[in-house]
Amino acid sequence: MSAPPPARPPMKITVLSRSASISSTKRLVEAGRARGHQVRVLNPVRVEMHLDGRRANLYYRRRKLSPCDVVIPRIAQSINNYGLAVVNQFAMGRVPLVNTARAISESRNKMRSLQLLSAHGIDIPATVMARDAADLKAMVGLVGGVPVLVKLLQGQEKRGVMVCESLQSLEAALEAILGLGHNLIVQQYVQHSGKDVRVLVVGGRAVAAVRRRPRVGRLSYTLNRGARLEALQLTESQRVAAERTAMLVGLEVAAVDLLDVPEGPPKVFEVNSSPALAEMESATGQDLARVIIERAEQLAAGSSGVESSEAWPTAVPRRKRASKAEG
Repeated sequence: MSAPPPARPPMKITVLSRSASISSTKRLVEAGRARGHQVRVLNPVRVEMHLDGRRANLYYRRRKLSPCDVVIPRIAQSINNYGLAVVNQFAMGRVPLVNTARAISESRNKMRSLQLLSAHGIDIPATVMARDAADLKAMVGLVGGVPVLVKLLQGQEKRGVMVCESLQSLEAALEAILGLGHNLIVQQYVQHSGKDVRVLVVGGRAVAAVRRRPRVGRLSYTLNRGARLEALQLTESQRVAAERTAMLVGLEVAAVDLLDVPEGPPKVFEVNSSPALAEMESATGQDLARVIIERAEQLAAGSSGVESSEAWPTAVPRRKRASKAEG
C-alpha cells in the first residue's frame, strides 16, 4: 500500500546521529522519506562550526552545509558536549529543533532533572547526592536502606546504573566511582511488581507505552538489558506524570520511565531524550517514527513548543517486523 501524501510541502530534514545504521535513525529516515521529505543523516562529530560575532556557519567534512527546515537531534552521551554545541549552532540559524540543546542537557543531568520534577510536585524515588563516600553511605537510610540504585550523574542508560544489595557492596562501589572523579546519586530501589513503564511523549502528548519485564533474577533493567516489552494502556495518573515530565524538562520527544507503586501516583525515575524506537514499535504495532516526523512538520511550519494546546498527532498502526538492537 502506498504511503499517504505529506501533510505539508516536502521538507529538508536533518537527523543528527552517530550512524545512519542505528535502528531508530533508520526508522526516522524511512518515515520521513515515506512522507515525501528529503532526509539526511549527519554525524555530529563531523560537523564543524564557525562564529565571528555576526554569523553562525555550519560545515560538514569541511563543506558548508546547505539549509534545512528542521533538525531531529539524537545525540549520544559519548559526544554530549560537542553534539549539544552543534544543536545550538543550528538554533542560532533559527532552524526549528525537535529537542533543544538545553532540554537534552537538562534531561541528562539526573540530579538536575529530579530537582526540577520534585520542585513541581512530580513523584520521584527518594534520592541523595554527596561528594564523599562516607557521607553517602551514612545517608542510605534516607532512601530506605539497601538495596539501592547507584547512578552516574550523567551516565548512559546502558552502563550508568548499578544495584547495591548490601552496605559492603555500596561502599566499594562508591569509593571506586568517586575515586575516578565521577559524580553520582544514590536512589531508593522501589519495590514494585517486577516491571516498570516507559512512555513515549511527542509534542506534549503520550503516544505509546510499554511495560518492561526484567530477565529472571535481575533487580535492575533497561530496554537495553534484555527486558521483555508489552504494550500498555496508560492510566490517567501515568499519562499525566509522563506528559508533565516531558513538558517540565522541555522535550518535544521524550521517553519517560515510571515505576508503579502500591499506593500513590507513579514515580518518575528517568527521562530520555533519544529513546529507542524500533523496540517500542515492535511491541505496540505503532508507527512511532512517523509521529515524530509529523511533529517535526508542525515545528517547521511554525508550531509553538510543548506547552501549546493545539492538537497533536496520534500514533498510527504500522506493519510489525523484527527490529535490530539500538546502536
